[in-house]
Amino acid sequence: MSISGQPPDPHYINNVKLNANRKGSSSRPSAEVDLPEAEIGKVVLRFAPEPSGFLHIGHSKAALLNQYFSQRYRGQLIVRLDDTNPSKESSEFVDNLLKDIETLGIKYEDITHTSDYFPKLMEMAEKLIREGKAYVDDTPREQMQKERGEGIESKCRSHSVEENMKLWKEMIDASERGQQCCLRGKLDMQDPNKSLRDPVYYRCNPVPHHRVGDKYKLYPTYDFACPFVDAEEGITHALRSSEYHDRNAQYNRIQQDMGLRKVHIFEFSRLNMVYTLLSKRNLRWFVENGKVDGWDDPRFPTVQGIVRRGLRIEALVQFILEQGASKNLNLMEWDKLWTINKKIVDPVCSRHTAVIEEKCVLFTLHDVPDAAFVRIIPRHKKYEGAGEKATTYTKSILIDQADAQSISVNEEVTLMDWGNAIVQEIVKNEDGTIKALFGVLHLEGSVKTTKLKLTWLPKINELVKVSMVEYDHLITKKKLEEDESFMDVLNPCSKKEIAALGDSNIRNLKHGEILQLERKGYFRCDAPFVRPSKPVVLIGIPDGRGR
Repeated sequence: MSISGQPPDPHYINNVKLNANRKGSSSRPSAEVDLPEAEIGKVVLRFAPEPSGFLHIGHSKAALLNQYFSQRYRGQLIVRLDDTNPSKESSEFVDNLLKDIETLGIKYEDITHTSDYFPKLMEMAEKLIREGKAYVDDTPREQMQKERGEGIESKCRSHSVEENMKLWKEMIDASERGQQCCLRGKLDMQDPNKSLRDPVYYRCNPVPHHRVGDKYKLYPTYDFACPFVDAEEGITHALRSSEYHDRNAQYNRIQQDMGLRKVHIFEFSRLNMVYTLLSKRNLRWFVENGKVDGWDDPRFPTVQGIVRRGLRIEALVQFILEQGASKNLNLMEWDKLWTINKKIVDPVCSRHTAVIEEKCVLFTLHDVPDAAFVRIIPRHKKYEGAGEKATTYTKSILIDQADAQSISVNEEVTLMDWGNAIVQEIVKNEDGTIKALFGVLHLEGSVKTTKLKLTWLPKINELVKVSMVEYDHLITKKKLEEDESFMDVLNPCSKKEIAALGDSNIRNLKHGEILQLERKGYFRCDAPFVRPSKPVVLIGIPDGRGR
């Protein structure tokens, strides 16, 4: 049976309770969160990622919460690609966002794009200019930021409508003058909430847009476009993470100035993980500087990265929905997620054997016939659906150097899936490494009395070359403070490859299949068998026990 990162059963999400605040054990009762003024059958939600990178685990929380509430209220969910920044966005990112949404099992009514609304957004901007609710400002960006922080009104704030419209047309043409300008909302420069101090609505950007080409040379900011498009698409409730808390008042005020109906904002806590960067700007740095193998690197918190590392989507769904829609900020441990994952994969994944190639030890059993023989045994002793595998038994077998080092002369050990054996002789090299073992079988011996249970492989030509890849976090600090740079805490060794030999059945593994290498842990097949000279690549899956 193959275990891969397929979307979960849609009914699975409905069966996981969403809790307002989950404390203590899972048996503790807790109330579910309600959306404000929500009516069954009338709720319309949207999940609106920006196509400037791949979806990561934080986006997954937003997507799954939107899906949860849309199903709970028997409403609708729209996927909107928030494509307002051509400098960072691309068709590649669009394609991968849609792939990630499918992987998460998100069910939606429609896919829309903010760029669908560019003409209407331009009309709204001009309407606000004519109503005196927006003005064109040519203040340099750094000075503007300083003035906003200090509550100082721009010299451009008193421009006439005619002058604003003249400069607005310069912006539309992206002339030299126009590119010095931006469009700002005329809100309240004295408001204690600095997001209301005349935010920017439009900026010039002559970079071609991946979807509409060079039709436009200026683009709306997220803060301007989002409240408009939400109202246009009939969104009833906008789910926003707590990082937007200070901008919620801005969202409401902009909708009010636009003369649009109110959309309810529902806030939930942002998902933060230890030793993890979730900023797409930071993730992009790793990709562009070749520090990872791409956006699907198993060290990345992207959906494709964690699935490639062996995470089942059911585990991610359970992990996120068990946190619920609480506003409490939590720094979550990866171990909890991987523990959930282990409970899903362990009962069904097949068992295989590998021996580390470096300094592996030949163990010769004197009383075993020279002719090899084969037995068919289960791939998982407690799960028939895993199928069967062929195990070859030979006079000479291979074991790990580390196991050989722990054996004493005349010690009785257990050879897994075979029986007991007595080690009669140990041959060492000058450096203390073990060169060879000699002994005899003792099949009548009890496996309960032996201290060592050894994995082993037959000495045959059909063994498969394996590369076991283990990953660690990209940074070495649990949580970065605001004034800290991730560059100062980069992990110099976050990837380790170990050459091994695997049992002949490993050549039948499929891409994405999850397995357990006995006594070595869980792995996901990243590159299946192609030819004897090319190793099968197995990516190590954390089991939640930490290090």
